[in-house]
Parts: sequence; C-alpha cells; structure tokens
Amino acid sequence: MTDTTRPHRNFYGRLKGKTLKKSQRAYLDEDLAALSPGAVGWDENPERRALDLEALFGGRQVWLEIGFGGGEHLVHQAQANPDIGIIGAEPYINGVAMLLGKIRRAGVTNLAVHPGDARDLMDVLPKGAIDRAFLLYPDPWPKARHHRRRFVTPEHLEPLHHVLAPGATLRVATDIPDYVRQTLEEVPKAGFEWLSERPEDWRAPWDDWISTRYEQKALREGRVPHYLTFRRI
Repeated sequence: MTDTTRPHRNFYGRLKGKTLKKSQRAYLDEDLAALSPGAVGWDENPERRALDLEALFGGRQVWLEIGFGGGEHLVHQAQANPDIGIIGAEPYINGVAMLLGKIRRAGVTNLAVHPGDARDLMDVLPKGAIDRAFLLYPDPWPKARHHRRRFVTPEHLEPLHHVLAPGATLRVATDIPDYVRQTLEEVPKAGFEWLSERPEDWRAPWDDWISTRYEQKALREGRVPHYLTFRRI
C-alpha cells in the first residue's frame, strides 16, 4: 500500500478469555515471535512495506486462514501440505496460545502467525500473493444491527480480493443461515464467483476438511454446516 495514513478501524470481539495456563504463556513467550510473518503492525511498519513472502516461505504457494480459532484446521493443512506456506491471523490470544501448543506437538515448520486483525495483515501482503484463503466459522454477529461487523462486508472483502491471486479460491464455512445469505450476496459483489452446481457442493465438506471444535459444537446444537467455495475473478 502506498497510503500510509493509519485508518480508523473498530475492532469487535474478544482479545482475551480466561486466564492462560502456564504452558500457554510459555508458548507465547517462547514461540510466537519466531513465527511472525514480518512487520505487520502500524507501529512497527508505518510505511506499510510489503512482507517478503519469498524469504518467509522460499517461493512456495501461500495460503491464508482468517480467524483460525484454536488452530486445528491450520495445523491440519500445514501437515497435509508441506509444500505450501500458510499464514494464520487471529486476534484472540487464547486461540493463538492453543495454536502454538498444536504447532509444537505437530512439529510443522511451514506456518506463520499474526496475532491480530486480519485487516492489518492484508495491508502488507503483496497484491495477488495468496493462492487460497479460509474463513471458517467466523463470528456470526447474529443481531441485525451487528451484521456490518461480519467479515463478509466490503471493508474486509475488498482487501482480501486485492491480496488473492486471480483464480485463487476462498472457502467459507458457517452454520448460520443468515451468514450464508449475506455471504452469497456480498462475496460475489466483491469480485468472486460461487463454485456451486448442485446442493452437494455446499452441503458436503471439502475432501481435505477436518471438523473443528466450533463445528462439533454446532452439530451438537442441531445447526447445519454450509461449505461455500468461491473463486477470485
């Protein structure tokens, strides 16, 4: 980005939950800095210099998971695709700590972690650098007056379109019918096409899917997951 004027960005949602375990604090202290994708924050990178993904991942394709929760899916994809570099963005520090524990146990090395707002990360990702993006069980903000806080709004979708390569895929999973509605309205307007020809295309999970704890909770409570795939035009 050439505009170095810091935008005013409201952030909604939790940054921290219950008290972290001693082991989780250790993960944050010992592991997080080494997993940084580079200078993302405005204080450390006010010029909004683009991240050097070549140096970070050695020329591999790069995927992005926005709001990785506890990190199950992120680590699963890193293990299944060692030839891919994956960046996860998550502002909820308890989720970040959970991810770091999973990374230690799995021993994956093709991950980078931004413990903050995905909008700040997208500021400094090079144009067209991302080959696949995941938005899995995002915060539903169920009240009508809060729908503008959802990720599937122009404030988020326009920069996401900018950083995705032409033909890149965006996967969205949600169990909230109204989130499905808003996604199918807003994502195509942002320059994506929905890849669906039959009901099975959105009823069945992707072949490489791993069910997350959020999905398991939704299933226990009787909600129906939807799996939406889009292609960046």
